[in-house]
Amino acid sequence: MTNCEEKMTRSDRCAELIAKIETRTARIGVIGLGYVGLPLALTFAKKGFSVLGFDTDQEKCGHIASGRTYIRHIPLEPVKELIADKSFEATSDFSRLTEADCILICVPTPLTDKRVPDLSALINTAETIARFLRKGQLVVLESTTYPETTEEELLSRFASNTMQPGIDFFLAFSPEREDPGNKDFSVTSIPKIVGGITPACREAADTLYSAITRTVPVSSARVAEFAKILENTFRSVNIALVNELKILAHRMDIDIFEVIEAAATKPFGFMPFYPGPGLGGHCIPIDPFYLTWKAKEYGFATRFIELAGEINTLMPDYVVTKTADALNRMGRCVSNSTILVLGVAYKKDVDDDRESPAYPIMKKLMDQGAAVSYNDPWIPRLRPTRKYDFTMASVPLNEQTLASADAVLILANHSDYDIQFIIRHARLVIDTRNATAGMKTDTCTIVPA
Repeated sequence: MTNCEEKMTRSDRCAELIAKIETRTARIGVIGLGYVGLPLALTFAKKGFSVLGFDTDQEKCGHIASGRTYIRHIPLEPVKELIADKSFEATSDFSRLTEADCILICVPTPLTDKRVPDLSALINTAETIARFLRKGQLVVLESTTYPETTEEELLSRFASNTMQPGIDFFLAFSPEREDPGNKDFSVTSIPKIVGGITPACREAADTLYSAITRTVPVSSARVAEFAKILENTFRSVNIALVNELKILAHRMDIDIFEVIEAAATKPFGFMPFYPGPGLGGHCIPIDPFYLTWKAKEYGFATRFIELAGEINTLMPDYVVTKTADALNRMGRCVSNSTILVLGVAYKKDVDDDRESPAYPIMKKLMDQGAAVSYNDPWIPRLRPTRKYDFTMASVPLNEQTLASADAVLILANHSDYDIQFIIRHARLVIDTRNATAGMKTDTCTIVPA
């Protein structure tokens, strides 16, 4: 290190980093190349930055090196082009973090079985960064977590007598807002909330994200962390509300989807949410409980979050009960019945099965003696998850498969599904997604669930 570098002031380091970002000479490092990290890395590369992706999964790095994508809704051609012109590279060698000017953390933050935040991946990442952190670098946490995490878990590991935030390095939180498979919104069209540990940290992070989208600077990392939790808690609570009302509507023989569509015609004061077989994805079923856990530290009970979680968690049981009741009316019981599940992805048209309600539904049906198979054009084979390990492959969706099933459960309404074909050849359809709305059949019994 030169004497000139040692004498750099806080404003000098910040100005130098901002200049690198504005001239696209800053190199971006993205840790975690999953559903959040890979699109983010590709976006920065497309905007003219040199991007270095990091992942502990060497298979992912190998796919990228070969110009292949392992996430189906991400197009293949951009990956090939960015690899070819050396704008994007992936590695499992974390010592190369020193090459990055800006390091973005996109690692999983799941819950344990007891609904306690599991920050092991984040803490391991923070400790790795701390070993290679150099002066002038910006580190931004994107993984969703409880307020104060950036300070408690990252700042505590990065700051030292020789490395001070806002002076020697820059630390911020900017929550990911990915919606896998949503063609209407992408990284470049979704505003980025940015909160820094210091004003200089916020300025550096704001400059970085301004290069790819509109930013929303806030006063602190805590505010940014809380904002993301609020977004997902809002969805969780409202989905729980319509799930509960769905059960009531079924008992009253009222179509809850028709009710929601009618209410949604009000041009103010109402936002439509839709019921389903349970919550899925890495955000909505998990993130609100990060706040619940943190709130206990302040002696506060988050009752709305707990109640919403209770309702949403019970929805798979409701689907199983509706299936059993429907089979009973057909003169069969769940035990020894053949049940075909359509869609194990947590929502339509994605290959993302994280926290999918299909898994507890399948497990509960199997526990009651059912022979369960599945079809999902997006997920040809089930992969082990934190809770489940089904050794299954997707079966063909044809006339014979449908006709041989005692019940067909629609859990994800993929665009690939020809619903009219399904009800033409199935005997009993349990519809959790309103996929059969308005369709007529003389041969198939359709049960909303």
